[in-house]
Amino acid sequence: MPPSNHPAAALKRNENAPSSTYRVQVRPDFPLKATAELADYLADLGVSHLYTAPLLTATPGSEHGYDAVDHTQVSPDLGGGEGLRSLSTALKAAGLGLVVDIVPNHAGVGVPKANPTWWDVLKRGQESAYAAHYDIDWSRGRLLLPVLADEPDALDHLSVEGDELVYYDKRYPIAEGTGGGTPREVHDRQHYELVNWTRGDKELNYRRFFAIVELAALRVEDPEVFAATHAEILRWVDEGMVDGIRVDHPDGLRDPAGYFERLRAAAPQTWLVVEKILEPGEQLPRWPVDGTTGYDAMAEVNGVFVDPGTEPFFDTLDHYLTGATTSYQDLVHQTKHTVATTLLAAELDRLAALAPEIDGAARGLAELAACFPVYRSYLPAGVRHLAQARSEAGRRRPQLISVLDQLTSRLRNPKDELAIRFQQFTGAVMAKGVEDTAFYRWTRFVARNEVGNDPTDFGVTRDRFHEAAETRQQDWPAAMTSLSTHDTKRSEDVRARLAVLSEVPGDWTEVVRRWTRVAPLTDPALAHLIWQVAVGAWPLSKERLLAYAVKAAREAGAATTWQHPDESFEAALREMVDKIYDDPALHREVSDFAASITPPGWSNSLSQKLVQLTMPGVPDVYQGTELWDYSLVDPDNRRPVDFGARRDLLARLDDGWQPPVDETGAAKLLVVSRTLRLLKQRPELFTGYRPVFAEGVNGEHVLSFDRGGVVAVATRLPVGLSRHGGWRDTHLSLEGHSWTEVFTNASYGGDRLAVAELLQTYPVALLVKE
Repeated sequence: MPPSNHPAAALKRNENAPSSTYRVQVRPDFPLKATAELADYLADLGVSHLYTAPLLTATPGSEHGYDAVDHTQVSPDLGGGEGLRSLSTALKAAGLGLVVDIVPNHAGVGVPKANPTWWDVLKRGQESAYAAHYDIDWSRGRLLLPVLADEPDALDHLSVEGDELVYYDKRYPIAEGTGGGTPREVHDRQHYELVNWTRGDKELNYRRFFAIVELAALRVEDPEVFAATHAEILRWVDEGMVDGIRVDHPDGLRDPAGYFERLRAAAPQTWLVVEKILEPGEQLPRWPVDGTTGYDAMAEVNGVFVDPGTEPFFDTLDHYLTGATTSYQDLVHQTKHTVATTLLAAELDRLAALAPEIDGAARGLAELAACFPVYRSYLPAGVRHLAQARSEAGRRRPQLISVLDQLTSRLRNPKDELAIRFQQFTGAVMAKGVEDTAFYRWTRFVARNEVGNDPTDFGVTRDRFHEAAETRQQDWPAAMTSLSTHDTKRSEDVRARLAVLSEVPGDWTEVVRRWTRVAPLTDPALAHLIWQVAVGAWPLSKERLLAYAVKAAREAGAATTWQHPDESFEAALREMVDKIYDDPALHREVSDFAASITPPGWSNSLSQKLVQLTMPGVPDVYQGTELWDYSLVDPDNRRPVDFGARRDLLARLDDGWQPPVDETGAAKLLVVSRTLRLLKQRPELFTGYRPVFAEGVNGEHVLSFDRGGVVAVATRLPVGLSRHGGWRDTHLSLEGHSWTEVFTNASYGGDRLAVAELLQTYPVALLVKE
């Protein structure tokens, strides 16, 4: 291995890192009290730490907590400070720790009165003690609030009630001494201006989270703002209630490196992971953190269960279904450029205003952002990404070369305000243009359309997987690894089943061509996405599939949009989904095909889960995914979890039940619980990484590695394995020790283990050296 370029702090595993985490979506309908009641179950499952959604007071009605409005207290809707103390007590009694999710980049402002600092800014303007808390461009006049209906007389619906200006259910403060006259006259004297909601993307004068006007960016780079927004969180750490912090969306921060240095100094022993989405091959910057939240690991794990040899089949099918001739790279350029110049036009204009001396600055900046190869750079690191963007932008727009050269001379300077803000801009352009648009338009093989992955990266070889795992062990041994999160486009088990399509491209081509004729849609790329999702998550209710289809269509923005829904297209979309359920022959075909790929999908699910749990890093289990979970993008993946059923199955396993691999998912619970327990009880077995290669005619179907006393063995490409006659003479050579297999309690000896015997009961094995 080449020498690491990461700091020494990242090379040694944080002694306070969890052995594993379990993510719970704490929310008003599943508050801290309900979460505390999971402590004994999670301890039995084998995790070391509960990992919660954000806990600070959020916008009233928030179901996710990423829109904090009051940084001084735990949300009363979740149970308040007392609820957190009770949770901490319950966790400690069960021998568990706590990891919390925090959101430093932005605050919720959609209900102004719920956010006392924002309310004060609206009331006092630049004289507010909190004016510097938010990233507002006051040079552009009053604070623009795009909340009015798209009608010319919207302001006529304003009224004055006491010291508040009221617009239907929205309320705003009236500055002292400005309350006389008509509501319109009062409005015109305020520090803010209520305007048509359609003007926000173009004219907004405060930075926001992506394109969400209800989330205003915080200036957390200011030490006073950092202190004000982190005091409560750091108090939890100081009082021993919190052991780890997951930091949301660092790419929005003005100075991510400075932020993490300040956070690490305030919480020196705390396990810190960061929701940084790395493009394939990109390295995490040298921040004083323990690693990412695992989207990079997810891409590697999912990819190694995809057959890379069938990519040409899917290229041909995609061209047949859609007639598309645009490459993925060109599509991404197009969607990113559209986002930069429309959805994020206000941010683009703010950037261009910083370069008045450059004629055409806005056009050049949009082009550079559209060509930027990663989410953002972290100057002075990452200058090569800017050079790459400049080269590509010049190729695509040679008429802008002079503008591009003038811009890049400034954009490479880490102290230039233009460069600082451009870095924040490119991350939003990438997120909205790729994750939320291109991923829904380019639907060749959607098992790979996932956050942290490039969909053109069809599959991952075993060698590449091992190389990535060795690098992770060396550089970020305490980084989180994930397979499902609250933000994944499809759950791990949906992707595992869809990976089977890569082994049956002919069968898939045959059925999907027929289905698109029986239930046509004018957007064929979207139709292909829906058919893949249908078989990947089947059986699912018509309501769930329809909700997903509508969201996917609006995210794609090709035939309908969130801002301007196309009623006729969406009616046709509903008709297509209806037909899947109401046409008996079609329904039976979809059911039969889904059933045919379900058993190999189960094999993939168990295998990728074992690999994720045992590879270098700290594995996270997203709520409910210890059983089969066929969830789609949020809000579908935030549905209630039946913990009672999981408790009952775990108790049966602990009584000695050896479950079959069937629809109950008990086999997955067996793999998850036994592996998590071993991680927690025998950490010394997981201190290294060495690939183990099977020998024999079908050895390529084994993915195996030794962590330093425990060997994980997983099956890959199970359909091909079956076609090739099963394991036959395939075997592992393991240095002549005696081994105990964790899932079956079988013992093995000698230096040659037959894979057919080892994987007779399950497609996975976990061997512990005696």
